Formats: sequence, structure tokens, C-alpha cells
Amino acid sequence: VAPFVRLADRKVLPGGDVIQKYDLRFCQPNREHLEMPTVHSLEHLMAEHARNHSTQVIDISPMGCQTGFYLILQGEWDYDDVLDLVQATLEDVLTATEVPAANEVQCGWGANHTLEGAQAAARAFLAKRAEWSQVTA
Repeated sequence: VAPFVRLADRKVLPGGDVIQKYDLRFCQPNREHLEMPTVHSLEHLMAEHARNHSTQVIDISPMGCQTGFYLILQGEWDYDDVLDLVQATLEDVLTATEVPAANEVQCGWGANHTLEGAQAAARAFLAKRAEWSQVTA
């Protein structure tokens, strides 16, 4: 039951490196979704700010269903450290004054952004921080 953060996959690469993929589920699938400008802006904001907290962030990418994001990390991560990273990143979203790279030169659809929408979604997700580890009802 959204919102939650769960380990969705773990891979050991041929060279022995480990990557972990986390499901950051903002909305309950098939019941609600984030509007596309909100998803797009959260993608830009979280990708930018998560890397300020860890060099092990490989990617943050939106789900096509518009219900959340995948966070891909290098190495073995303690679950609580992942939660702390997500929290710190979303707190940065709340204090942002602009969406990074939201322009026609750096973005394929620079007009499709909403800082206010991204901040509202981040605020709602953070408000339920105590529930993030509860994946099922």
C-alpha cells in the first residue's frame, strides 16, 4: 500500500559489483497517479539532489504508470540508509527554487514542469515517512 520504499531487485554484475533497485512508490497502483509535469519535475529534482547526498546513486527514473520512481544504487545498502537518502533528497526538493535543467536546451520537453506539483508530491510522501517500510497493508 503506497507510499512505500522497497528493494525491488539486486544484481551482481560480472565484475562482482552490486547494484540495488528500489521502488519509491508515491501512489497506489491502479487507483491514483502523479500528473506528468509533477513526475517530470520530480525526476529532475531527485536526480540532481540525490547525487548531492551520495556518489553511489546511479539513476532515479520514473515509472511509466506515473505511480513512483526507481532508485538505482551502487553497492550494498542498508535499508535505513536508503530511507535516509530518500528523505534528505525530498527535503531538498521542498527547498528548491527551480527545477534543474527545465529548459529547451537541457530537456526534451522543457515546458512540461511544475515545481509546485513536485513539492506537493514530495511533501505528501514525506508526511508518511513512518509508513515507508510497510509495503503491504
